[in-house]
Formats: sequence, C-alpha cells, structure tokens
Amino acid sequence: MVAIACCFSGLPTPSIRPQGLVGHFPNLHCPSLKFAHLRTNFNTPMATTPFQVSASSSSSTIDEEKEVASSGRVGANDLLIVGPGVLGRLVAQKWREEHPGCEIHGQTMTVDHHEELSKVGINPCLKGTKTTHKFPYVIFCAPPSRTSDYPGDVRLAALNWNGEGSFLFTSSSAPYDCNDNGPCDEDTPAVPIGRSPRTDVLLKAEKVVLEFGGVVLRLAGLYKSDRGAHVYWLHKGIVETRPDHVLNLIHYEDAASLSVAILKKRLRNRILLGCDNHPLSRS
Repeated sequence: MVAIACCFSGLPTPSIRPQGLVGHFPNLHCPSLKFAHLRTNFNTPMATTPFQVSASSSSSTIDEEKEVASSGRVGANDLLIVGPGVLGRLVAQKWREEHPGCEIHGQTMTVDHHEELSKVGINPCLKGTKTTHKFPYVIFCAPPSRTSDYPGDVRLAALNWNGEGSFLFTSSSAPYDCNDNGPCDEDTPAVPIGRSPRTDVLLKAEKVVLEFGGVVLRLAGLYKSDRGAHVYWLHKGIVETRPDHVLNLIHYEDAASLSVAILKKRLRNRILLGCDNHPLSRS
C-alpha cells in the first residue's frame, strides 16, 4: 500500500496531541509509529526492499581545541547528536532507555546550553572539537539557520561516523514539489535546485548524507504544546488564507521515537518521510 501525505503549509492550535506516522509496510511491528520509504533523485544507489521497525515511545566551558572526554574506547552503541535541541534531547533520552551503558555526545555551536546538556547525561562539545574516536551512531538534528555552510556541516558530521551503525539526517518535507492540497508520496519529485534558497540547502545537505551511505528523514511540521509554527499563526490573529488547506504535522515525541527506530535498523541510502496519519485543515 502506498503511503500518502499532503503538502505541508501551516499548523493548528496547541490542542493537538501526538499521533502515529504516515505510511504502511507489511509486518510493521509498531502500532503507533509508521513511515514511508521514499526514492531519491540523486545518483546514489539505494535499496528498495521494504523493512520493519519498532520503537518505544556540572559542565565547564569547552574550547574548540579540547578533545571530547570519553572512556577512551568506542562503545558499540555510542551516539553523537549534532544539534541537541528539543528533538535531539528527546532522541538522547529514548536512546539511553534502550542502551543504558552507552555514551551520548552532543555537538553545539556555542557553550550556552552545555550545563543543561550535562545534567541530562549528554557530554557537550563545540563544533570543531577534536574527537578521540568516531561514533557508530550519528544523528544530525541542527537546523540550517545558524550556519553559512549547512552541507559542509553535514559532511563534517558524516566524517565523525565510523560506518558501522547508522548516520541519520533529520530534514524537512519542504523539498517535495506538491501544492494545492495534492497528494505527496514516495513518487512525488523534489523541487529542482534553484527553486528557492530554503530547499536548495536541504537538497544539497541530503545529497551529502546519501553519498556517505546515510539516511534522510524528511519530517513534516514539528510541534508540541508550546513550540511550533502554530504559535506564530496564533499570534498573527485572523489570516486571509484558505481554511481548507491541509496541514501535515509530527509531534516531537513521535519524531524522536521514529529517529531511534531508524537508527537501530542500520539502514543505508534511504529517504524516509515522517508525519502523523491524521491530516488537518486550517479550519
């Protein structure tokens, strides 16, 4: 059965709650989490067979020349999170629940939140910090808004992956070339390079991920009760736009659970789509 998602264009009020993820696969072993396997437009060889996942729903300043503190050896389940914000911290929490003895490192642009990260069991380090080893699991959750070379940052993250576990990049559903409430599935083409700076940077970063054998997870609009585009729209008041326009969303908790499930599967050269299975309209 083909997974369907409609093009994303906005968000509802904070009363919405976490749902499942869109998509249907044979023998999917998770009643609340589903996802779609997508094709890529890049020239990177990709596997096309269906697959199954299951998922569970005091620090000092570190300068860029200091090596990341670790036990001195690579753990089989050690994880590097590039961009440990809201999504990244939820991934860390869920990953540790499944791998209690692992080390989790969080790479940031500044030291502003290093103390907070340490308190939740994430070893913080700055972008550019020398590491004593590569990691079997790497997830890139950082947004493109805080860097001038997003694909380059993704490449640096990929170079910290030892190729054994998984490398996952959380992208956006924005590159899909769909509009006017039309369907969007694994056959929907991406917009061409040059359509907009926003999609250009995402497509170039995704290309880097696939070149390294990693996995791209294109997420619909992320939200929780106090965070998401719905907060912006609520502050806007009355908006002159189509009330029937379909919205596609995914709760941060669901996105984190899906990310952990994908990491555990050790997939290669895939593009996946993550959104809930209850499309809403603005009305």
